Order: sequence, then C-alpha cells, then structure tokens
Amino acid sequence: MSGHSKWAQIKRKKAVTDRNRGRLFTRLIREIQIAARVGGGDPDGNPRLRFAIEQARKNSMPADNIKRAIARGAGGEGAEALVEGAYEIYGPAGVAIIVETATDNKNRTVGEIRHILGKYGGNLAESGAVSWMFTKSGSITVPRTAIDEDKLLELALDAGAEDLKTEDPEYFEVRTAPEDFERVRDALSSAKISIEEAKIGMIPANLVAVTGVDASKLIKLIEALEENDDVQNVYSNADIDEAALIES
Repeated sequence: MSGHSKWAQIKRKKAVTDRNRGRLFTRLIREIQIAARVGGGDPDGNPRLRFAIEQARKNSMPADNIKRAIARGAGGEGAEALVEGAYEIYGPAGVAIIVETATDNKNRTVGEIRHILGKYGGNLAESGAVSWMFTKSGSITVPRTAIDEDKLLELALDAGAEDLKTEDPEYFEVRTAPEDFERVRDALSSAKISIEEAKIGMIPANLVAVTGVDASKLIKLIEALEENDDVQNVYSNADIDEAALIES
C-alpha cells in the first residue's frame, strides 16, 4: 500500500458516493469537535482546529456545520463526550495496522472493531507491538503538474521539510516533522502551489509486500475498518499489489 499512497491514488479515481461523503463529514466534524475541546474554539490560536476547518472547507462542508462543530467541541449545546483512541492490529500476512478512533462509547467501538477483525482475519495486538513500526509525520501531496521537482524540493527544504518522495507517477509527497508541518504547508500555499492533500499521520518505516488471497483479505479488512463511523484513520505497512487494488 506504500504508506497508503497507491491506495489513495486508486480511491481518487473512483466516484465519491453520498454515503462516502456522509462518513467523511462525520470524521471531519468529530476532528473539529475534539480539536476545539482540547485547544479552544479560536482557530487563530489552535493549529489543530485551524487545519481541521481547512480540511472541512476543502471537502465542501457547509459553514454552519463547521460552526456548530466548533461550538459543541468548546462545550456548547449538543456537546459530545468524544474520546480519542488507537488500536494496534495484525492483519493478513502479518501486516501491521493502526486504527485511530473518536467515539462517545469506547465499549461499542472496541466491540465493533473486534467483530470486523473476526470477520476479515485480523487480531488485536498488545500496546506497542505495532506502533514502533511507524513514525508520526506530516505529509503534503502535490500534483506533479503543479511545479518542477527541483523547485519544489528547494521550497520545501527551505521551509523546514525533511524529504521529498517522488515514487508516485502523478504526485510528489513532501514529508515533514509534525512540528514543522504547518510552516511547510503554509510556505507552499503562499507560493501558490496546488496541494492535493495535507495531513499528519503514521508513516511505516518498512513495507510488507502482500499479494493474492492475502491482498484481497487485507483490502476487505481495511475497507471495513474505514467504513466504521467511529474510525478516524487507518494506517498500515502493506504494499498491496496494484492489480488487487484496482479490482477492489
């Protein structure tokens, strides 16, 4: 799955259904609520909230929805007691998976995750058994048509980026330390460079090649996890055969 890059590339080429958009809005609203609860409702003084709002706007979320989510997160009417969590999982072929959640009922969430794992061939791991294989990192995806590689590398490094990944035939990926993410993203935006996606996530140190039946099982497992309303993000160290991804 190459740190989800091929997975994301295939998804971008598929139509976005109303159901998928509904799940996306749920995740975005929960992130806004949590960010507002943790760091306050003023985006100028809360980078996490500011980024969550930007992602919501980018995905055409109505302004009223954003305002309500901020108010609820900051303790206003209809506030939800959302709790963040993370589950470490072994999938088919020994693939390492991290699932990040935001829920108002932890028992429900862990029960649903266990059900998904039982159905599609995964197992919960002990805390720390999987997470050591990943590093928290900023990732900024830029279309290759937007800028020359050498110019992007120069701009990104000057702003504090750690690396520029060029394996994807359609996109560059700028990697940053979490604390430098916002500065690098803002520098690219100020230079009028088109950004396809920008996020802080878990990047695997090494990849595990997965093919055949295992690839099919893993795709079904990850898709089922991503479809759960309490799940915010799913990361894995799988490098899934591209043919299997296209068929999924």
